[in-house]
Amino acid sequence: MALMCGPLRPRPGPAVFLDKDGTLLEDVPYNVDPARITLAPGAGDGLRLLGATGLPLIVVSNQPGVALGYFPEHALEGVAQRLGELFALHGATLGGFYFCPHAPAADGSIQCPCRKPADGMLRQAAPAHGLALEGSWMIGDILNDVEAGRRAGCRTILIANGNETRWQPGPLRVPDYVVGRFDEAAAIVIAQTRPLAHVSHVSHTAPTPSAQHLGAPA
Repeated sequence: MALMCGPLRPRPGPAVFLDKDGTLLEDVPYNVDPARITLAPGAGDGLRLLGATGLPLIVVSNQPGVALGYFPEHALEGVAQRLGELFALHGATLGGFYFCPHAPAADGSIQCPCRKPADGMLRQAAPAHGLALEGSWMIGDILNDVEAGRRAGCRTILIANGNETRWQPGPLRVPDYVVGRFDEAAAIVIAQTRPLAHVSHVSHTAPTPSAQHLGAPA
């Protein structure tokens, strides 16, 4: 589902999709209190870098707390508003906020097309914003984020900050790059946007850790 939506681009172009909890923000489970929302290490500098690219920045987040009854769906409006403020404080614009309100089934299986590792949120955002998924980026802290991005045809960056604990393998769960912090991920996007810049690449064969939608608030 979508809470925020930026302007439709006249021609399809790439975007940067961002996981929220543990990637962009400090991971506070099921938190919808704007006062407790804080950026993850390197996220402020990373947002400045990404904001300078002019690429749309779209947050895509699993929010099973809705289905589990921990908070109502409308509570995410305050989360989106706070995200927009944090982006603006760091020279960036929140282009959109998409969330999946569903929880996994009791056996852990996914019963909806939007919950990551499915790519439904990315595919919903593409026509709404005029995005080309091929050439876009997905940045996240677990392999479900990587898989969602690769299913959609995006390039992927895993922030290996300790939040991925299962390391369940699969052909769609190998990131293009592995870094330790959000600003390092942003630097890769910058380097690939500016071909003369140099970054180190993590091979697909060696992914070893090293280093509904809310529209943007007015």
